[in-house]
Amino acid sequence: MNRTAIMLGVLLGTIALLISPLSLPASLGSDSASVEADRGKMEGTLQITSNDSYAVHQIQTSTGVAVKEFVSPAGKVFAVAWQGPFHPDLHQLLGAYYDRYVQAVQAQRTKRRGHGPMVIQQPGLIVQISGHSRSFWGRAYVPEMMPAGVHVEELR
Repeated sequence: MNRTAIMLGVLLGTIALLISPLSLPASLGSDSASVEADRGKMEGTLQITSNDSYAVHQIQTSTGVAVKEFVSPAGKVFAVAWQGPFHPDLHQLLGAYYDRYVQAVQAQRTKRRGHGPMVIQQPGLIVQISGHSRSFWGRAYVPEMMPAGVHVEELR
């Protein structure tokens, strides 16, 4: 691609972002550009750190919930993690994967009794949730989207 075509693509992408609805949530599998909309919806502050393999966009809310969105060098959110006294809006964080998550939770509820950690492991989606009153944590990731060399243990 030549420089003019790349610049035109960037310009068109920027225009599309400007005219799209501002409520577009950042979510698993989406572009990193949507993280700012997520921060706005959560009314939190954003801090970005990065290493050679990925960037971490951490949103801290006034209610004490911390949400991390892990972004690959390709600009895609390949994982989300959270911790705090409340669960964040999982519909917002899981985006297109939310319906699969809900179906898996419903299937697990028919098989298990009581409370405790929940692990959903499907092709293309892993969700782990644990905690107790006022102290929750969780993470969700798409294994196929994880950059090479990234270990699940890093996604906290």
